[in-house]
This record gives sequence, structure tokens and C-alpha cells, in this order.
Amino acid sequence: MITFEHPLNERVRTFLRLEHLFRQLEFFIQQEDPRSSRCAIWALLDIVAVTTRADVRNEILKELDRLTGNLNRLATQRGIDTEALNEVLDDLRRVTEGVQQLNGPIGHRAREDEFLKAIAQRSSIPGGTCSFDLPHFHYWLIQPTEQRQTRFNDWLQDLNPAIEAIRLALSLMRSSSASRQVTAEGGFYQEALDAVAPAQMLRVTLEAEAAIFPEISGHKNRFSIRFMKPELQGRATPHAEDIQFRLTCCVF
Repeated sequence: MITFEHPLNERVRTFLRLEHLFRQLEFFIQQEDPRSSRCAIWALLDIVAVTTRADVRNEILKELDRLTGNLNRLATQRGIDTEALNEVLDDLRRVTEGVQQLNGPIGHRAREDEFLKAIAQRSSIPGGTCSFDLPHFHYWLIQPTEQRQTRFNDWLQDLNPAIEAIRLALSLMRSSSASRQVTAEGGFYQEALDAVAPAQMLRVTLEAEAAIFPEISGHKNRFSIRFMKPELQGRATPHAEDIQFRLTCCVF
């Protein structure tokens, strides 16, 4: 099975992008090869760029507050597992405190680091970060793995609380609703959404053997899915046959 996700508002769009970059960063940081450290630097610079363009700290706190409010309202309903609910609320309180205790904007340490600034300035030039362009970067890349990882840990001090908070928020969204099997007739599916309880994101799950992928567009009121078939050469083409898939509208 393979799952595709699509955000239905700008906040979730930013969270999904940062989650994607965090995964890359964490994978490459753990590798010893200097080329992996290069990849980790690119992911870190992308994270810095995303957090520069948006007030991510404020958006995280708003989302955690929204989720906490939703869960507190569930506490009065019958059949709720109070112990499990309290555990999730404790997790939300913990990550909220972690973000609140940050001094300054998220990613500030990496954003203001002169070493990273020099790399970012040259990275817009094709091949602009080779050894003769940035000898300091080349020197750093050939240092022992432990030394490079220590530097990454320093840059991540004010990013780790955001990473943990975003992961918890997305995990709660993903697990909040059950998936259902639907059919895209002629490879196309559309549906209206409840404006009173707006969905945060969509999840489309397909059999890997189907050899197709969804192109999703939508907003808080409506969404549509067009299934596409990749070609060996050229652009993908619309899949014109009926296709069954599992759909999750993450409303929580």
C-alpha cells in the first residue's frame, strides 16, 4: 500500500513540508559519509528558509491549542478512554511548553550562523559550493563524524521542540478519522466537505501494484482527485478506468 497526503490549509501545508525536511535531515545526520553531511546541510537550509517565511512558532502554538480544545471537549462524551485521553493531553502540554520556552524564532541559531549563511549564499549558484568556492565548508566536511554531528546538534537546539510538536500534531490528525473505501469513476473523484467541521488534510491510499498516482486539489469546502498513469517517456496521462482506493478526511 502507498499513501499520498494533501493539506487543505496553509498551516498543515507548512507542517508537512517541515516534517518532510526533518526526516531528510535526521537520516543524513546519522550517516558518516561527508556527502551525507552535505545533504543534511541542504535540508537544514531549506528548513531555515521555510521557518523564515512563516511565523512557524505562532502557528504551532495555535494548532496545539486547537487540538487541546478538541480533546477537552471529547472528555465529556461517553465511552471515551479517559486514561488514553489524559496521556495525549499530557503530551500536548509538554510539547506546548517546549515551544513556549524557546527564546526567539524557531531556527534562529541556524539562521544567524555565519558558516551556514556563506553556504546558503553560494548554494543558489550551480556547483557553487565546491571546495575552491567554499574551502571552509570543504574543511568542515572532512572533519570526524562526531565533530560534524556536534555542530548539527547545536543548530537543532531551537528546532527540536518544533519538530516534536509538529510530529505530534500531524500524528493526531492522521489517526483522528477512519479511512473508507471509495471508487473514482473513470479515474476521477470529487466530494464536498463539511464547512462546520473543516478537514485538515486528505489521505489517499492505493495498492502499490495499481501503478497510478493521484493529483489532488482542494480547499476547506471541496476537493477533487484525478488519478494519473506515469509513462516511460513524457508526461503522465489520465487513468480512464474505475479505481477503488481508501480515502481519509482528517477532520480532527
